[in-house]
Amino acid sequence: MKYFAKKIITLIMTLFVVSVAAFVAFQIIPGDVVTSILGTEATPEREVQLRAQLGLDRPPIERYVNWITDVLKGDLGVSYRYSKNMNEMMPVAELIGDKLPVTLWLAAVSLGIIIVVSIPLGVLWARSRSRVADALFSVCTQVTMAVPSFFLGILVTYLFGIILKLFAPGGYVSYKEDFAGFLGYLLFPAISIALPKVAMTARFLRNSMLTEMKSDYVRTAYSKGCTDRRVMYAHVLRNALMPVVTFLGMIIAEIVAGSIVVEQVFGLPGVGRLLISSISTRDFPVVEILILYITFVVIFVYFLVDILYRVIDPRISNR
Repeated sequence: MKYFAKKIITLIMTLFVVSVAAFVAFQIIPGDVVTSILGTEATPEREVQLRAQLGLDRPPIERYVNWITDVLKGDLGVSYRYSKNMNEMMPVAELIGDKLPVTLWLAAVSLGIIIVVSIPLGVLWARSRSRVADALFSVCTQVTMAVPSFFLGILVTYLFGIILKLFAPGGYVSYKEDFAGFLGYLLFPAISIALPKVAMTARFLRNSMLTEMKSDYVRTAYSKGCTDRRVMYAHVLRNALMPVVTFLGMIIAEIVAGSIVVEQVFGLPGVGRLLISSISTRDFPVVEILILYITFVVIFVYFLVDILYRVIDPRISNR
């Protein structure tokens, strides 16, 4: 119980520090959101009026306290750039709520591909006794890891979209209109995200398994008459997954936080793309909430990884 309380306190303190840092950063970076919104229609009178409307005429400390108090109450504020109509600004919660399912489903499909492909591949690679196969695995994973995500996205678009015509590049289908079509379109950006991660995870698992196979408990298991299959899956793989779980946690946090480049390449209206556009337009309420979201995701995923560690290896609970 003390462990969970400590983790929760750490989460709250980290979110607080990040919220302060994000708020302060947007006070000192160049650019005025008021003149950016008004554009050519900016006049001193309109600037004063809009600044008062957005609460930007108040002292920074007062604005931060009001903002964080509203966030704790569930009011995430309104966007400076997005609006429902000419007279009503878009609530940040509604704006992010519309984009978040895209990123979460993209993360889920990507993670499914990574797990389904990388773990069997890593085990097969570790069990391989052929130097040719080992060299082939090594070259393929090295090349895949070296290719940037945006270039992989372009290659996937060219191969599967233009040549094989398995999907229409730029033809995003909303999950609200056709969920099956939505998942079908997500498959290809998910492949772009997953391929380098599959190579990394397979290589990591293979190295971890080779290390475990040199341990004393493996020789003991063989001396007791255990089959190679039982030793590999019941003992070696279980222990080799420990460091891989941490690595997968990093991957999950990265994907769920928003695959910015891939979302841009495939035209996905997800959190990552929203973050880029909000930064460029000085939409600070949206950016600040997205930064808190990314921070929360990273910390929460590592929290789940710690719990999974205890499930895989109960000895950790006693340390």
